[in-house]
Amino acid sequence: MTENKAFQMIDALEKLYPDAKPALKYKNPYELLVAVVLSAQCTDERVNKVTEKLFKVADTPEKMLALTQTELERYIYSCGFYHAKAEHILSASRDIVDKFGGRVPCAREELQTLAGVGRKTANVVYAVAFGGNAIAVDTHVFRVSARIGLASGKTPEKTEKELMRLLPEDTWSKMHHYLIWHGRKVCKAINPACDKCAINALCEYKSKVGKNVCR
Repeated sequence: MTENKAFQMIDALEKLYPDAKPALKYKNPYELLVAVVLSAQCTDERVNKVTEKLFKVADTPEKMLALTQTELERYIYSCGFYHAKAEHILSASRDIVDKFGGRVPCAREELQTLAGVGRKTANVVYAVAFGGNAIAVDTHVFRVSARIGLASGKTPEKTEKELMRLLPEDTWSKMHHYLIWHGRKVCKAINPACDKCAINALCEYKSKVGKNVCR
């Protein structure tokens, strides 16, 4: 895709989702970190229901460490993979207290040293909690980017690199949210609403699957 088409997509998506922001509910960087860890293979809606109760008793790493793993697992059971997630949250909380003075580190490299924090999670926290420029490639961003022609990478990391090369740095974090919202509302995995899509004329999806797919 050309830079000109990419810029046109940015403008169109910005007008479509001017208030795009994370669906996860949080009040501080630590809560965001925990919520993102819990969101792996789980819906944001489910995570928000779980954290509404969890954060009433453990909204800091110190308070989280006051819970046993079994107690934490009872709170997060419905998020799936609760055993591994509980281990990661407690381990990350311990490192935040012992290595970072109780504060979530703001550098991506340091964030990725925490248990359960991969590149995507680090990018989300870095961009959302600390205002950094980053593109977190989750399932929506990965799928939509490939479908509309923004990137062709076969892995999230390759897609991230492609998007970083194509898009202006000051749009990275915004495009992350735009693509997520577009993937949820219009460009769905099954039966995308091409006839209602604001970037239909710029999208490469119709050329991949047939001219009659989109209007």
